[in-house]
Amino acid sequence: MSGKELIKFCNVINLPKISEPRGNLTFIEGPQGASHIPFEIKRVYYLYDVPGGAERGGHAHKDLHQLIVAMSGSFDIVLDDGFSKKRFHLNRSYQGLYICPMIWREMDNFSSGAVCMVLASNFYDESDYYRDYQEFLTAANPSPSQQSRSEV
Repeated sequence: MSGKELIKFCNVINLPKISEPRGNLTFIEGPQGASHIPFEIKRVYYLYDVPGGAERGGHAHKDLHQLIVAMSGSFDIVLDDGFSKKRFHLNRSYQGLYICPMIWREMDNFSSGAVCMVLASNFYDESDYYRDYQEFLTAANPSPSQQSRSEV
């Protein structure tokens, strides 16, 4: 998937929040359930103990869909589709940022004690990554000659 304005498909999703005096509960279900997110969850991982001033991300995925949730604390995510950029501030455990394939992401501004949970549509696969920004830009913005070759 490549093309202009993919960033418009990336948005914050409000997840169910059940509040009661004993505490809050939030749950996430994929397409087979209540369908809070547009993909089946195959992998869950989380980031924590991120040192002050550190950055994470710095890559894009060719096919992977993700939902990123600030389980505790806060952090920023800058998304880039090769045409435009948008910054999101995550600080609510009942909200998740959906990121579609072919979006470069950079994470920064982690608060002390921040925990970032990521739900992914597939298992880890190094071949799904763009780790070089220029390589990502080339894939996101193919020249007319590349487009005609890939359509054949």
